[in-house]
Amino acid sequence: MKATLQLFDFKQKIDYKIEILAGLTVAMTMVPESLSFAILAGFPPLVGLYAAFMMGLVTAVFGGRPGMVSGGAGATAVVLIALMQDHGLDYVLAAVALAGLIQILVGLFKLGKFIRLVPQPVMYGFVNGLAVIIFTSQFQQLRTVVNGQEVWLSGQALYTMLGLIALTVAIVISFPKITKAIPASLVAIIIVFILVLALGIDTKTVQDIASVSGGFPPFHIPQIPFNLETLKVIFPYALIMAGVGLTESLLTLNLVDEITHTKGKGNKECLALGSANLLNGFFYGMGGCAMIAQTFINLSAGARARLSGIIAAFTILLIVLIGAPVIEKVPIAALVGVMFMVAIGTFEWISFRIINKMPKQDILTGILVALITIWLHNLALAVLIGVVISALVFAWESAKRIRAKKYIDEQGIKHYEIYGPLFFASVSHFTEKFDIQNDPQVVIIDFKESRVADMSGIDALHKLTERYQQAGKILHLKHLSEDCRRLLANAKGIIDVNILEDPDYPVMTDKA
Repeated sequence: MKATLQLFDFKQKIDYKIEILAGLTVAMTMVPESLSFAILAGFPPLVGLYAAFMMGLVTAVFGGRPGMVSGGAGATAVVLIALMQDHGLDYVLAAVALAGLIQILVGLFKLGKFIRLVPQPVMYGFVNGLAVIIFTSQFQQLRTVVNGQEVWLSGQALYTMLGLIALTVAIVISFPKITKAIPASLVAIIIVFILVLALGIDTKTVQDIASVSGGFPPFHIPQIPFNLETLKVIFPYALIMAGVGLTESLLTLNLVDEITHTKGKGNKECLALGSANLLNGFFYGMGGCAMIAQTFINLSAGARARLSGIIAAFTILLIVLIGAPVIEKVPIAALVGVMFMVAIGTFEWISFRIINKMPKQDILTGILVALITIWLHNLALAVLIGVVISALVFAWESAKRIRAKKYIDEQGIKHYEIYGPLFFASVSHFTEKFDIQNDPQVVIIDFKESRVADMSGIDALHKLTERYQQAGKILHLKHLSEDCRRLLANAKGIIDVNILEDPDYPVMTDKA
């Protein structure tokens, strides 16, 4: 009997040591990041850790991409800042749950496949912009609060922090030359942690961000009026959060596919992501999506299965329940050093090597996407703009490729054999091909190597047939699809379609 629900691929060979160590490393870096995102958005600190646990566990078990890590991400937290300030945490939780429902619907209707429309230059811009964000966001840890004012570290405190960061980076770079059996990032965190404790070095620790001690995520139904007015308040935030989360998660899934040379399941990831966010809305979590930095940490540590994500999620829960006194003493410098190396590893350095081989429009698109990502921290908007620009460029380039082969046969009939798509952008180039006044009495346009793709193309054919009719000439259209013939019914007396030779296929937009 075939199983209806297969969570794990038991045929996959798993290195349990690598998976466990990778999970521990990921958890170490997720704790301060989740706390920082929660505080940034004005949430209680534990709301960020609860999100990291629930997002990480649900997506690791049910997601469409083993090896990918999700948690309480800054990209989605930023979306909810205004809602938190204006209406409070219960409205935020309701918006998170609604965003989860939207993401589940996207998965159920199998809309995750549309991430394939994101071209490579947009991917380069997205990844490079995200790498810069990861790198520059670490500078926030070089600040502290003095008399209620946030200021930059200075003097001995700054030198100590920079020295520990440099030591962490050096360990991450050099340790793989000794052995790759243990993740270099985890080794660096442990060594710097022990060094700070043993020497009594005074430096910033996790406890300086917020306390991580707490209990199990409590069940809580958001205390809000369940009416249309409330829906009007939370729906825009939920929709934006759902879009940002889906975009970042599906793009991260594509990146992991490229790195691991395997194929993830986008729609399954949408369902898992939505389920995790729905759960967050009822268990005091701020929600989230894929975390590209932690995913790269996980992959660089050698993890390829679901186990590392599960270990990371339960490690975060154990930290909240019993491990807070230890984790709160971990030096922030060690975590910053690891994140610096993640940012450097995330950046697509190959984009510099191939920049002189790329079309200018692709270069500009990649740079624009990166700048929008860095400036606005809005990944969904950056990717959307990149896709729109790429689509317009493609339409313009395709429009220039429409051409016509012209000849007059022995019967004096002029033939136009059209090559390339006829659509809104190529209409003007198409109409320029015809010499109506000097053409003979009978003209045949052959669309065997062309395709009428939209209503603009249909309209162009209408106008062309009318012009030939006004000139007192007969126009025949061959190899035109059934859809186009129906739309051109008004020109029946002029257009003679060779039905026997016509292929039977629908207009492209009908099936897209």
